[in-house]
Amino acid sequence: MAGALGQDRRMVSISQESHDETEQRLRRVIAAAELVMFDGEWSFFEAPLTQPPALTADLLAVVRDEDRWSWLAPGGATDGERFAVFSFHFSPDVDNSGFVGWLATEFKRRLGTGVFVICGHNSDRGGIYDYWGCPAQVRAEVVQVLGELRAVPL
Repeated sequence: MAGALGQDRRMVSISQESHDETEQRLRRVIAAAELVMFDGEWSFFEAPLTQPPALTADLLAVVRDEDRWSWLAPGGATDGERFAVFSFHFSPDVDNSGFVGWLATEFKRRLGTGVFVICGHNSDRGGIYDYWGCPAQVRAEVVQVLGELRAVPL
């Protein structure tokens, strides 16, 4: 697919595979992905559309809906949730389709927690990347689950 990506590769792949084939593929994907755990606690902050946030190197994501800006930044919001944040960068030659749903399900099944995911694209680093957030109080458990999933032999 040429166009927005500027290259002949797809941003989203379509796979026909069994549940077991998907599981094995996604375990290889997580093992091969570049994982970064960010220090500290992170929160979402917000402001009206008339007051967009200043873009700084500390902000990981900025989004808006019809009437508010929202951004993810280090520090604990005084009245909001606090999150542990980590990211994955994927190789461009890896089919990571289904990864978000698979890993979110693993966290829910193993730890009982939900997550948030913010995706982006960086063609200089292979394409799709994900920022993941989980409640700050389960950081250690999330690190343990990630270690177990990434240690599975290919």
